[in-house]
Amino acid sequence: MDNAYNRYYIKIRTILGINPKTIHEELATALGPKAPSYPTVADWAKRFREGREDVNDDPRSGRPVSELTDENIELVRQVINNDPHSTYDDIIVETSLSRGTIEEIIHNYLKMKKVTSRWIPHQLNDEQKQEREMRRGFTIGRFITSQQTKPGLAKVNHHVLSPVLIHCVDKGKTIDHNYYTENCLKPVVKEIREQRKSNGTKGIKLLHDNASPHRHQDVINYLTEEDINIMPHPSYSPDLVPCDYWLNDYIKQNLTDQPNEKSLAHA
Repeated sequence: MDNAYNRYYIKIRTILGINPKTIHEELATALGPKAPSYPTVADWAKRFREGREDVNDDPRSGRPVSELTDENIELVRQVINNDPHSTYDDIIVETSLSRGTIEEIIHNYLKMKKVTSRWIPHQLNDEQKQEREMRRGFTIGRFITSQQTKPGLAKVNHHVLSPVLIHCVDKGKTIDHNYYTENCLKPVVKEIREQRKSNGTKGIKLLHDNASPHRHQDVINYLTEEDINIMPHPSYSPDLVPCDYWLNDYIKQNLTDQPNEKSLAHA
């Protein structure tokens, strides 16, 4: 269907007071994969609410400006680093770039692909392979790992033998370095000291991924002060962090089909 027809529909529904989310759902039901994305629907709905009448694209003059700039490439990289589970629509909202540009940046410049909803590098380079080999020499008995099934659900810190802390995050809550330190790391350190009254955090190794809050200098300084060794996180690979690639999806099977909390608890 021509873009103009979609925009006429968005215009009429907007005049009738229908919100962009509902309009997008209606178009998706009618057009399937050919429907415009939610950011596009929301953008045109906003224009029509502000009094725009024309449904055609604005005229452009001169040569088109390429969006494939170093700044935009770094912008997309940062969005993915902050949330490896980001969808194309998420990245569009964060960067205001077109889907085609984002696809080209991800696949041709960042060299990444998706494995069970997570962006990872296409291939490991020589330095990354050497880093993986180096990790083989570390013992795992003193490891604490940080894991979350999805942003906005639960963040779990595991010891090799048992969970140390399960921290639930409110939906939509942004986890920055301050939140991570105060609500995740400090409770874990407190629990470690209670469980290891003689040794405390001595010899403890922490493995968490390369998300921006984890790499913040304040987080590094805090862990150093607590005498916790920070393990460099290997490059993303299904055999290194299996929970991200198959286990979480497997254990969530059929959960959405449960009619109530009781059946969900026994699923």
